[in-house]
Amino acid sequence: MSKLREQMLTDLQLKGITPGVQKKYLREVSNLAKYFGKSPEELGEQEVKKYLVHLLEERKLSRGTYRNYVSGIKFLYKTTLNREEVVEKIRYPKDKKTLPSVFDLSEVKALLSAVENLKHRAILTIMYSAGLRLAETARLRVTDIDSKRMMVWVQQGKGGKDRYTLLSETALDCLRQYWRKYHPKEWLFEGQKEDTHIGMTAIRQIFLAAKKRAGITKPASPHTLRHSFATHLIEAGTSLHHVQLLLGHRSPTTTTVYLHVSRLNLAQVTSPLDIISEETQ
Repeated sequence: MSKLREQMLTDLQLKGITPGVQKKYLREVSNLAKYFGKSPEELGEQEVKKYLVHLLEERKLSRGTYRNYVSGIKFLYKTTLNREEVVEKIRYPKDKKTLPSVFDLSEVKALLSAVENLKHRAILTIMYSAGLRLAETARLRVTDIDSKRMMVWVQQGKGGKDRYTLLSETALDCLRQYWRKYHPKEWLFEGQKEDTHIGMTAIRQIFLAAKKRAGITKPASPHTLRHSFATHLIEAGTSLHHVQLLLGHRSPTTTTVYLHVSRLNLAQVTSPLDIISEETQ
């Protein structure tokens, strides 16, 4: 490990950056060095800008991936090299304002009913009923299921935060059936190799297969179950604050997106066309 890489790793650890993000930042700084064939210590503002244009124009990185590169490079120059002037004029690209895809309750029921394999059904059931992210579902431990308090403990979720979320009676019943058949030890959903948890790719495949069998054609991913969980809570009258806590959102602004896809308020609004039709009858 080079001296600069070792120094940056130490800075990342002291800042409390999660291991996954540490790995990304170090890789992205390494790619910067390879592009110019020299240490980032020898580069200046113009070289960094040239590299970022290369990422956008030639490599055509997505917004999310590009933001990761920028974050890693900014951390290097601001924290490790103490040369903030190199990156102070570099801005993050604005995110596209898109609304999440959401299942209605009948589609969730159809999806779960289409899964015959008990383990697969348990995975999708807990993901929806607790509003879990893909990685959070994969890394659940047996001890994270608190049946006495009817809660699920999510350890080190996004941003390295712990939180509690809901454990529904229906999900608990499904998990008990699953446990009696599979007897998982440490990880709730074990992987193919001993002492490992199920992989995220495997969960994606389980979801897509269930979606196909259920005849659901709208664009959706496993994360759609989390979006649906939040939206259905709001439609049931749950406060935005409580939904924020259950999802583990840092800012309530992030949670408000579900107000736009919820039918709670729209159901009380009458289209002006219907008003006109009633007046003319």
